Parts: sequence; C-alpha cells; structure tokens
Amino acid sequence: MSENHITGAEAAVRMLQLHGVKHIFGLCGDTSLPFYDALARLDHGMEHILTRDERSAAYMADAYARVTGRIGICEGPSGGGATYILPGVIEANESSVGLVSITSDVPVAARGRYPLTALDQKALFAPLTKWNGVADHVTHIPLLFRTAFRAASTGRPGAAHIGLPYDLQKQQLDTSEVWGQAEHGSFPAYRTAPDPTLVEAAASMLLNARRPVLVCGGGVILSGACTELIALAELLDAPVASTVSGHGTIPDNHPLAIGVVGANGGTDETREALADADTVAFIGCRAGSTTTEHGSVPGRGVPIVHIDIDPMVVGANYQVEAGLVGDARLCLSALLAEITRRVDGPRNTDAARRLAGLRAAKRARFEALAHSNERPIRPERVLAAIQKALPADGIIVADPGTPCPYFSGYFDFDSTGRSFITNRAHGALGFSLPAALGAAYGRPGAKVVAAMGDGSFGFAVGELETIVRKGLPITLIVFSNASYGWIKASQKDGYGSRFFSVDFNRSDHARIAEAFGLKAWRVEDPAEVDAVIAAAIRHDGPSLVDVISQPLEQSAVPVSKWMG
Repeated sequence: MSENHITGAEAAVRMLQLHGVKHIFGLCGDTSLPFYDALARLDHGMEHILTRDERSAAYMADAYARVTGRIGICEGPSGGGATYILPGVIEANESSVGLVSITSDVPVAARGRYPLTALDQKALFAPLTKWNGVADHVTHIPLLFRTAFRAASTGRPGAAHIGLPYDLQKQQLDTSEVWGQAEHGSFPAYRTAPDPTLVEAAASMLLNARRPVLVCGGGVILSGACTELIALAELLDAPVASTVSGHGTIPDNHPLAIGVVGANGGTDETREALADADTVAFIGCRAGSTTTEHGSVPGRGVPIVHIDIDPMVVGANYQVEAGLVGDARLCLSALLAEITRRVDGPRNTDAARRLAGLRAAKRARFEALAHSNERPIRPERVLAAIQKALPADGIIVADPGTPCPYFSGYFDFDSTGRSFITNRAHGALGFSLPAALGAAYGRPGAKVVAAMGDGSFGFAVGELETIVRKGLPITLIVFSNASYGWIKASQKDGYGSRFFSVDFNRSDHARIAEAFGLKAWRVEDPAEVDAVIAAAIRHDGPSLVDVISQPLEQSAVPVSKWMG
C-alpha cells in the first residue's frame, strides 16, 4: 500500500480520531472485520468497549454523550446488528443527544444477489435519524463521517447513521480525502442566536407578568445554560420547574426550584405552583404531553413564551405570545441582558415564600412514606436510602416504570448539570443498566447508580458481564415486584383491574449478579435497606441490591394519570 493511500476501514478509524473520539461502544460481526482489524492495528488512542447487545451499545453511547457533551459513538454489524441498534439510536435522536451510529453492511458488489444479512440500511434508518447515509464508493467514506458528525452536533443535536459495506472497507482511497472538523466532535458545535426583536417581545412578556414561571427541559442542560437560567430566574424572582429530562437545570435546594412537573414525577404541589402562573416560559423543551399533562397545566389562555433550538417545536402545542428560536444559552443571555437593561435590580414576587410551603408539604408526605416499615418495601424507603448514601457528584440512571417517576418527583440534586439520566423520549425498558456504563466512562470517578424494575433487568442482564469485565464500580438497584408494573397499574386504573399477561415469576437477582461476579444483596426487611444500600454504594467494585418492593399499582407513585 502506498503511503498516500489508506483503506476504507482505516479511513473510518482516522475520521473518528480526527473528531476527538475517545470511546466506541459496539459489538463485532462478519461484515465489521476490516473495521475491527483497523482498530487493532492503528495507533489511535481510542478505547473500544465490547458490549453483549447492539441495543446496549447505543444506550451506552447515548448516556456517554449526555454526561460529556461529546458525540457518542456506537457500532454494530449488518442484518440483525443494524436492527438491534435502532432502539438506542431512536432514543438519542428524539432526546436531542448527539450520537453517530456505524453499521457495517454487505458488499456493494453483492447487492441484489441475496447475500446473508442484506437489508436496505439507508431506508431503515432514514425516518429514525437526523441524517443517514450508506457508502456506495470507498471515496465517499470520509465525506459520510464529516456529514454525520456535522449533523449530530449542529442545530438541534441528534443521531446520525453511517453504513460501511464490507468490500469498501478493504478498498483504498487517497489520504488527502481524510480530514475532519474537530469542533463537530462536541455539541452544540455552533450556537445560533435569537432574533433581537423577538428577544424584546419575550422580555416585555416576562416583565409584564406578576407571577411568571419558567419550565426548563433537557435543552438547557445540553446547552450548558444553567448559570444563565438561574440568573434570569433570580432577576425576575420567577419559580423554575423542570421536565423529567431537565432535572438538574436548577439545584433542588434553590429557593426558586419547583421540581419536576407533569404527569410523570409531578405532584399536587408542583402542579399548584405551575397552575398559579400568569405567564409560562418553556425553555429547551417541547411542551409535550407528559410535561403539560396533555395540555392541561398550564391551561389554555395562559400567555406563553417558548424558547427552543428547533423552530418546529415553538408553537406546536401552545399558541405563543413570543417565540425565540436559538441556542438556549444564547437566548437566555440575550433575554437576561435585555431585562437587566430595563430594570433597576431583582424583582420581588414573593415566590420563595410561596414555594417554601409547597415544598415542605411535598417533602413531609414523602418522608412519612420513606420511614414506613411496610412489606413489601416501599420505593420511597429505597429512594431515601440512596439519597443519603450517594456522593454529591453521583449520577442516577433510571429506567421507566417504577424508577423514573419516583426519582423525578422525589430525588434531590443540589447542583446543576447532568446528574439524572432517563430515556424519556421512547421509554423503552432495559435502558439504565447499559446506560450506566456509558455514564461511568463519560465521567470516571463519579459514582453511578442504575435503578430499574425487574422487567427492565431481564432486558439487559447480559451487560452484567460487561460491567464485571471492565471493573466498573456501578451500583444497580432492582425494584423487584414480579410484574410489568406500569402496564399493570394502567390496567388497574383504566380497565377495571383486569390484569392480563403482566405478571411473571420472581427471579433472585442477587444470585444472578453473583454468578456474573458482582457483590450482591437481597433485601426484604425495610429495616435493612439503609445499611445495605450504603454498603453497596461504598463497595469499590460492581454491586447490586435486589429489593423486594411494593407493586407499582399499589404504590403512591407520582403519576397523575395512567393510560385509560
């Protein structure tokens, strides 16, 4: 091979390197052999984390991107690998997380000849990604990588997909084609500022309000705009609520923090705080069905300011009086500057006093349940134990079902940033266990706790081997109630308790974990919860606590409405 030429597989590796990639999550396959061989031979400074499922690889890359702000990378082979990786790719795309998924493919020369694992990858990924492309010629490979990283990192961040046919990985191209734009390795790569005229309109709306409330989504955290958000809230004396994905935009112990609002994690108190607003500003969120409880809170007729990077989001669910399209940090900075220019100093709307009583009532109800000695163990008791034991810089990764609404509603994060990760876009089970690995690689040294139901555990149990092989000190908490609890609760609430095909046998998750090599405990006595969870979190290796917990349909979970 000439020193001026490189194979397609080597070009793919170099393109990742040129975009600052440090970690790749993936699973091997026949059509990926040239790519893997290039990873083995080249000096590139990247670590490949072998997973046990392509879906897990995508979830790992998603969580890694959320805690680092760097583009997450996942890869898998053709055929089943391409279909298995899809759930995590879709989740990242719908959650506005920068991710590049690479799948190898059958040879270009074999197209139309019915080779094993053949499918139309471009058509498969087209409706599910922000951008996707499959190489037709070896010289296309560098361009595809540059385009994928640019798509994932600019505008509304999202997921991109690249298909690499087997034969093109072995063919050669000129090294002059192999270059990258390093800033596209992180997101947001380029920030867009709002229209100054619309900034003035939004400022007027907020200043004319007597009781404004700011509702912040994950876009505020993704943009790194928490400092600007808090400064604006303090200037306006405006309470700040968050969506599930926005948990962490303001410390939960801040006097203006309402907490998570909406159907999943919201409570009567947070609902009252939002319903009291005479103007609501949605910032970095879609104002979707969960956050607004299907458009009922805030109610129709309340003046709305909406700020988002995606112009299609602004005005989608509520008529807006002022809409700003742009990066959350630049929008908030512009709004802060405009309002500061118009006022003499911070306003006083008596917001802190009003919120203090609501927060105290919410906390008192939770504490009463958190000290309960009922059996099976109440989830509130488990949350309180984790709250006491988790270091201040710890990360919670929560699956849907039991963990998500409980941690959204009642777990306090007293700092800003991404300390809470959950897959709210599509809510697929089996997310938290693999995502915890991605978070651990993205923020080494931080204690990561993954909380899941036993239904979710069954989806991802194979990744216990990955955790042990990599020696990651992740703690897993399994709420074991031997059912798909969310569906069972919906059957109770909307279908006359006609429970059908939602219950399964209880597994001994502690013994399963021990067989994989984790330190594990099984807890049935509420009096043992605090000590066991503290020991698991202190443990310097992988650990798991199997909690025999109250069924979700019998609990006081903060969910305002089940499917009916």
